[in-house]
Amino acid sequence: MMQQMFEFVGNHPYLWMGLAAVVVMLIRAEFESRMGSSIHLNPMNAIRLINNNDDALIVDVRESGEFSKGHIKGASNLPISTFKDKLGSLTQDKNSVVLAYCNSGASSTKACRLLTQAGFTNVHNIAGGINGWLDAKLPVTVK
Repeated sequence: MMQQMFEFVGNHPYLWMGLAAVVVMLIRAEFESRMGSSIHLNPMNAIRLINNNDDALIVDVRESGEFSKGHIKGASNLPISTFKDKLGSLTQDKNSVVLAYCNSGASSTKACRLLTQAGFTNVHNIAGGINGWLDAKLPVTVK
């Protein structure tokens, strides 16, 4: 049995390198997710959190053109491209609730990591981003 496995590995080295690369990427993504200290919330739980925290800060990290087409009511636009530079403009209490979102959740994960590194302690990522929000039939505004 073991001999056959070594033979298979020897005959298919690229397949095994690909498998190893995928495993490393999965482990890295899981590690970054756990180290980010942000909580991923589905849109319905995000609404509950917003409704229960009047001072919640909602941060849309999409570019301004996307933001102007529709965003969550009360959201501030801090594009991920300039997020690190403008992080200082978030003068709120670092213990207050912060919810971040983008189109699908990838860029807001990075924003959540930066917020956590800046000392924010109650950071949440809206799972699925604005696409998940719209899929849940939740309203957006252009104002």
